[in-house]
Amino acid sequence: MKKLSLIAAAILAATVTSAALAATTTATFQVLITVAKACSVTAGAASNLNFGTVNSSDTALSTSSNISVTCSKSTPYNVGLLPSNNSTTGAGVMSPAVAGPDTVAYQLRSVSAAGPVWGNTATATDVGNGVAGTGTGAAQTIPVFATVASANVTPGSYADTVTVQVNY
Repeated sequence: MKKLSLIAAAILAATVTSAALAATTTATFQVLITVAKACSVTAGAASNLNFGTVNSSDTALSTSSNISVTCSKSTPYNVGLLPSNNSTTGAGVMSPAVAGPDTVAYQLRSVSAAGPVWGNTATATDVGNGVAGTGTGAAQTIPVFATVASANVTPGSYADTVTVQVNY
């Protein structure tokens, strides 16, 4: 019986010692990410401003199309349009496809064909004569309008290239 008591005492002592030696310690770490703001613009052939075929006696012509801007959520942006003649006021000139003496002047506008002039003085912090928006993370469609005062030029095809600049 004494032997049994000694074994029980040894087991009890080992259990108490193990319990007394058991401990827990903790530490923490972070999970981190930095999300940079970003914007992209889609234009191209689907965004061409095409007046179509008109008579040389036509005046006060207008047309419209759309560009698409996608910016990160809550990112403010300002869009500028720059014709190939570098007119910051959006007053472009279409040149003839076949060399000739005439050009066709046009004006880029926002909102409507009679709306404000749309040029390229916008910066990341100032809308200037551009168009302002705030990103949603999804593509946003922005209408673009162009006007031609008179088509009284040598018959033929005329074209110009406009650069879309998104400042954010």
